[in-house]
Amino acid sequence: MDLEYFDHLETRSEDEREAQLFSRLPEFIGRVQKGSQGWASYLEGVDASAVTSREALAKLPVFRKSSLLKAQEDDPVFGGYVMGSAASLDRVFMSPGPIWEPQGTGKDPWNGSRALYAAGVRSGDKVHNAFSYHMTPGGFILDYSARALGCTVFPAGVGNTDLQVQAISMLRPSVYTGTPDYLKIILDRADELGVDVSSITKALVSGGALYPSLRQEYADRGIAVRQCYATADLGIISYESDAMEGMIVNEDYIVEIVRPGTGEPVAPGEVGELVVTSFNETYPLIRFATGDLSAVLPGTSSCGRTNMRIKGWMGRADQRTKIKGMFVDPVQVNRVKEANAGVSKLRLSVVRDGEKDHMVLRAEAGSINDDLLKALGASLREHTGLAGEVELVAVGSLPNDGKVISDERPLENA
Repeated sequence: MDLEYFDHLETRSEDEREAQLFSRLPEFIGRVQKGSQGWASYLEGVDASAVTSREALAKLPVFRKSSLLKAQEDDPVFGGYVMGSAASLDRVFMSPGPIWEPQGTGKDPWNGSRALYAAGVRSGDKVHNAFSYHMTPGGFILDYSARALGCTVFPAGVGNTDLQVQAISMLRPSVYTGTPDYLKIILDRADELGVDVSSITKALVSGGALYPSLRQEYADRGIAVRQCYATADLGIISYESDAMEGMIVNEDYIVEIVRPGTGEPVAPGEVGELVVTSFNETYPLIRFATGDLSAVLPGTSSCGRTNMRIKGWMGRADQRTKIKGMFVDPVQVNRVKEANAGVSKLRLSVVRDGEKDHMVLRAEAGSINDDLLKALGASLREHTGLAGEVELVAVGSLPNDGKVISDERPLENA
């Protein structure tokens, strides 16, 4: 391992990378068809030996989270999409939906070490990991990746900010991992308490937009912040380097950008839905639609890494929206409505309040009263896991545009 790159794979030629990926893919798909009942059914009639190029891969059906959710409901808990027996798994996670995910094998099952390395993290660094360890794999993703890199990890999780400040002041970690917003909360609280947390000089963040103003605020405090794009299902798909010229696709993933609602690849540079194929031996995902929008950037990064670059997160192809690091689905908003009689329509708006995500739930109701207001607030927290503001409005006043969740955060600043 040299000082600049994680390994030689990052600087190989595009032709070499494509040849290696698509030489592995046919055999991998064949094994998945034989070892997974769900994939055998979904890819019925597919000749694995013929999937030797992007053009051939594009002929396979896109696998959407809605299909996975239905399969898991019909055949708990993994719907037949996991290789081997569930009894052999180290951990099982439950993300909002609910969607069940298994932990893969190996020292770095979510492939995050490369992203940490590009963010300047090295063996021997101490990492303050403020991703949640509760139910979802969020905290474990970078916990495993940092330890695989040779780091010591403090599993901070979320909340208990005063204790987190105390831990940083005593342990003196050099690295923060967590959502972009929460680092500011920690730093601001440390300032209020008069506690020195200046040991943190590097950060790898995900689960929310890193706005330029916030990145600059961190830089002014001597903290170099880089982003990665990850999902609970796939692990770390792409990451920033010091060049900060888009997000570099992780090795061992095949990324496509397709027209939303279809499996058809878009023209280079056109915005579309991010579809990913991974080579996970435990939890294989083939042409898995993330629901996120992005676009491919031309050329390669000036940092010398040669893999495809994407613009990063550019919105949702559906209305499933990430808020404060957690996905909120229209299904969850509908559960709030079902739990409260007298509500005819709901619309959840997501805005920025300073440097934080903020939710506003607007409800059409024939009767406007404090009891309903409180009940809706409690239901919102119960069904999404997040608190938000609630407003009651007159029946017929919400827009007739089909939106249950309206993401009103400024994309141009993300």
